[in-house]
Amino acid sequence: MDKRFKGIYAPLTTPFKDEAVYFDKFQENIRKYNEFDLSGYVISGSTAESVYLRDEEVEKLVRSAKEVASADKDIIVGTARESTTITLEFSNRMADLGIDATLIRTPSYFKALMTPDALKKHFFTIADNIKIPLIIYHIPRFTGISLTPELLVELSKHENIAGIKDSSGNMAFLDRIIPNLDPDFDYLLGAGSMLFPAIMMGACGGVLALSDIATSLCIELYRLSLSKQWEEAKKLQHDLVPLNQALTVEHGIPAIKYALDQIGFFGGPCRLPLQPLDDPAKHKIKNILHDLQMIPE
Repeated sequence: MDKRFKGIYAPLTTPFKDEAVYFDKFQENIRKYNEFDLSGYVISGSTAESVYLRDEEVEKLVRSAKEVASADKDIIVGTARESTTITLEFSNRMADLGIDATLIRTPSYFKALMTPDALKKHFFTIADNIKIPLIIYHIPRFTGISLTPELLVELSKHENIAGIKDSSGNMAFLDRIIPNLDPDFDYLLGAGSMLFPAIMMGACGGVLALSDIATSLCIELYRLSLSKQWEEAKKLQHDLVPLNQALTVEHGIPAIKYALDQIGFFGGPCRLPLQPLDDPAKHKIKNILHDLQMIPE
């Protein structure tokens, strides 16, 4: 497998209007992101409210993105379902649309039965039969399932498992894993507050909700980290922590969409049952955006 996944990827939100997907605004956002030096886009990830999307909506989102995304941008699509067979079927359905990779989280409904052996069988079965590269999505905060370092090292050796998006926020896990991974396996971070130290330790980029809002700053942080400008990178990382904390830890998707509205993108409402931000949260996010000079006072 020659395809590598490095740099900063924006996990796109899904715009809604009256509970329906607002495809025009989805394309409008992508056209704006095309102006940045992003490596690509993730569709139907956590930031996209993927668990609230119909398969047909995901397919139409992919087709819409393909129409307007710059040719140099990768398109990665979240395709996980609880069943191995259904995940594989949907992944190949998306592959036929010409995407670059799938993002597949760990199945989690029958948590007690998701042993390392079960997860190994799941990912190897998909990887053996999928038409495009597979990126593992590790997000124990939502799934309640944590990959063991030993299992991830074994999975990294499969020629069709391209990498991982690790949203565990566990630096010890990263430190233990990276030296033992297959050299062709790409470690993408999913935690915007840890990008700088993760790059120092061998990660090759990130899929960051933070980059939906602070796009140019995340790209700059990645560049500074790669070029070993440690002091500048450290300062920028510290500056970005409050925004990342507000968006991903404290308030989640409603905050990301509200922040998008503030910076000139379309955020709009979430799909029910998610609720809009309250006024104190809006005020806090506006203040953070102002401190980062992303909006006027």
